[in-house]
Amino acid sequence: MCAVALGIFCLITSELLPVGLLTPVGADLGVSDGTAGLMVTVPGLVAGLCAPLVTVGAGRLDRRLVLCVLIALTAAANLAAAVAPGFAVVLAARLLVGVGVGGFWAIAGGLAVRLVPERHVGRATALVFGGVPTASVLGVPAGTLLGELGGWRTAFAAVGGLGLVTLTALVLLLPPLPPSRHIAFPELPALLRENRAVRAGVVVTFLVVTGQFAAYTFVRPILQDVSGIDAGFVSTLLLGYGVAGVAGNFLAGARDAYRTLLVISAALALILALIAVLPGPVAGTTLLLAWGLAYGGVSVSVQGWMIKAAPAATEAATSLMVAMFNLAIAAGALFGGLAVDGISAPAAPLGGAALMLLSAVTVWATAIRRRPDRLG
Repeated sequence: MCAVALGIFCLITSELLPVGLLTPVGADLGVSDGTAGLMVTVPGLVAGLCAPLVTVGAGRLDRRLVLCVLIALTAAANLAAAVAPGFAVVLAARLLVGVGVGGFWAIAGGLAVRLVPERHVGRATALVFGGVPTASVLGVPAGTLLGELGGWRTAFAAVGGLGLVTLTALVLLLPPLPPSRHIAFPELPALLRENRAVRAGVVVTFLVVTGQFAAYTFVRPILQDVSGIDAGFVSTLLLGYGVAGVAGNFLAGARDAYRTLLVISAALALILALIAVLPGPVAGTTLLLAWGLAYGGVSVSVQGWMIKAAPAATEAATSLMVAMFNLAIAAGALFGGLAVDGISAPAAPLGGAALMLLSAVTVWATAIRRRPDRLG
C-alpha cells in the first residue's frame, strides 16, 4: 500500500505543482495568471475523461503493469515540461500528466479492498489517499520553494525524477494484481442510472472539488492581495496548509462519509467566504490552516462513499468518482481563472464558497432519503 500511496503522492504533486508556480511560469512564458491556470485545468479535464477510459481499456491487463506504465508516462511528461520552449509545449506535457493521473487514481483507488482484510479497508484507504494531502504538505510547497530557488523548470524536473523513483517502488513492492473482473463501458452509465448512492456521490464530488479549486488554484494571489502576506512567506504557509490537510485526511478516514462531507462542505463554505473578505496576515494564516484541515478529508471521504455505495463494483464506481473529481479540478481552475482575470482575486474564493454551500445542501438532501446500508 505504501508504494501505491507514493504513486498517488507523485501524481497529485504533478497535477497541482503549477499552483505555486503560476506567477513565475506566466512571467517567463509571457501569459497571464489566468492563462497560466490552464496548467491545472488541462490535466484535470484530461484526467476526468481518461479515468473511465483507462479502467475499461485496461481490460484483463495486470493492474501493477498498468500502474507502472501510467507513472512512467507522468514522469516523462514532467521532464518534457521542464525543457519546454513555450507555453504550448507545457500544456501538451500537462495533457499527458492528465492521462497518468486519471488512469492511475481510478485503478489505485479501490486497491485497498483487495490488499487488506475488510476490517482494515478504511485505514488502508486513508493511507493511500494520504498521498493527496501529503502532496500539499510536501509536494506543492517543495515545488514552490524549488521554483523560487532554482526556477520553475527545476521544480518540474524534480517531480519527473520523483516519478522514476515511484516507478521503481511499484515494480519492487507491489504484487501482481490480475483484474478482479472485466469492466465493459456500458456498465459505467448503468451504474450511475441504477445506483442512487453513486449518483449522489458523484454530484457532491463535483460541487466540493470545483469550489475548492476555484479558490486554491489562485491561493498565491489571494494570500498576497487580500491577506497582505509577503510573497516569500507563501511557500511556508502552503506547508502549514498541507500539514493540516494530512491531519484532516486521517481524521476523516474511519468516519461516516455522509456526516464528514456535510461538515466539510459547510466549513469550507464559511472559510472561503471569510478568506475573501478578511484582510490581514493573521486572519489569512488562520483561515488557510482551517482550510487545509477541512479539505484534507475530502478525498478519503468520497472514496469511502463510493466503496460503500457499490461494494461489488468498486473499480467502476471509483473511476466515475475520479472522472468527476478531475473534471471538477479543471472546472474549478477555469472558473477561478475567469473570476480572477475578469473581476478580482477575492471573486474566486467567493464563488468557491457558493459551490461549497450547494454541496452541503446536496449532502443534507441526500441524507433525507438515504438508506443506512448504502451510505453509512
